[in-house]
Amino acid sequence: MSRSQGRREFLHRAGLGVGGLAFATLFGEASGAAPKAKAKRVIWLYMDGGISHLDTFDPKPKLAEFHGKKFPLKMEATQFDSNGPVLKSPWKTKQHGKSGLWVSELFPKLAEHADELAVIRSMTNESAIHATANYWMHTGWGQMGRPSAGAWVNYGLGSEADNLPGFVVLNSGLLPIGGVDNYKSGFLPAAHGPTIFDRTDPAVPNLKPADAIRQARQLAAIADLDRGFADRLGRPDAVESGIKNYELAAKLQTAVPELLDLSKETTATKMRYGFGHPFEHTRTYAKQCLLARRLVERGVRFVSVTVPRVLADARWDAHGELKKNHDLHAQMVDQPIAALLADLKHRGLWDDTLVVFTTEFGRTPFSQGADGRDHNQYGFTVWLAGGGVKGGVTYGATDEFGYKAVENKLLVHDFHATLLHLLGVDHTKLTYRFGGRDYRLTDVHGTVVTDILT
Repeated sequence: MSRSQGRREFLHRAGLGVGGLAFATLFGEASGAAPKAKAKRVIWLYMDGGISHLDTFDPKPKLAEFHGKKFPLKMEATQFDSNGPVLKSPWKTKQHGKSGLWVSELFPKLAEHADELAVIRSMTNESAIHATANYWMHTGWGQMGRPSAGAWVNYGLGSEADNLPGFVVLNSGLLPIGGVDNYKSGFLPAAHGPTIFDRTDPAVPNLKPADAIRQARQLAAIADLDRGFADRLGRPDAVESGIKNYELAAKLQTAVPELLDLSKETTATKMRYGFGHPFEHTRTYAKQCLLARRLVERGVRFVSVTVPRVLADARWDAHGELKKNHDLHAQMVDQPIAALLADLKHRGLWDDTLVVFTTEFGRTPFSQGADGRDHNQYGFTVWLAGGGVKGGVTYGATDEFGYKAVENKLLVHDFHATLLHLLGVDHTKLTYRFGGRDYRLTDVHGTVVTDILT
């Protein structure tokens, strides 16, 4: 058993739990290694499908200069091997804010927050296959079965809320390719896995008991039997997690209706998010972003937000009709995300909430077919904002065509190490013994990107 797991087991058996930043502080004092927490919670906005960095946050004039011509650099193998000439961006990109950060006209509302974003232009992935790349981004490994970043954070820090889970996935209509395995707890205790809220009504099924008094008696009896059974077996994870999940489910019956009741949100707030937008998918994403704010406001540690189902199952995956695809998807997320950033500031949550905007890979500078872009794992863009992150900065760079990262190349493990660092966790110390070795989110790699931190 690893030292961190041993401490964790001691605290758990002593009835103290490991929720809250206090554990990270204790562990830091013991090891002398834990960073000071700058963020307490995470909102992870996942742009499923592969949003094009070339058309959003990493403009390349060379694309217009070489438009329609043969791509002059070496081409790597692509997903569909239907590579055409260089394809310029259909959108203009301008500098915004005091920082002069480059943002595409696809995001007019988000551009107003340019001075609050830390844009990483040198992100890479180990795979250009959707499911594998999604697993890398969510779990730090290219195969299903590993714990997700949300599960690791929930395991290490727990929830600040007594009546809500530490890790919530707001499913706006599409889970990333690879499904729920992008979010599961893997070999971590099952209680640290995700609770999924669907965009439909009800967001959480079977929430209201038919007979509250009878249910309370049943829960008390089940809890008593389970604890006795667990004590006889040595308190295995399956039983422990079952007990915790029963207890949490009972609490959710009162907490979730209040959470989902948006009647106390002002009309002005809802309109800022996009509740009145003519595009139905913007309205869907607006509600999810508002719920994300309400969740972190109530102490939930890690909230992942997926994208709605637009253009059947196209996602941001623009193999053809790049302009139509990205116009619709940007329209869907631009206003809600901008409103979320503003709302976090307005409510005093900005300084300790980390907002993450990411995707599984970027797109190629040359076309697929006439008007699409294929997958590009060799260089793409993500951004962070909020707790502990510098605003109005860029980090890293791709080459002059935006094909490959050439400056400060970032691996997925570096990205995860930085996320944990902002939460006050040394990524090399948050471990769990499984199959005879100590595992961690960052495997045996990862370097914190200090240049974008305050």
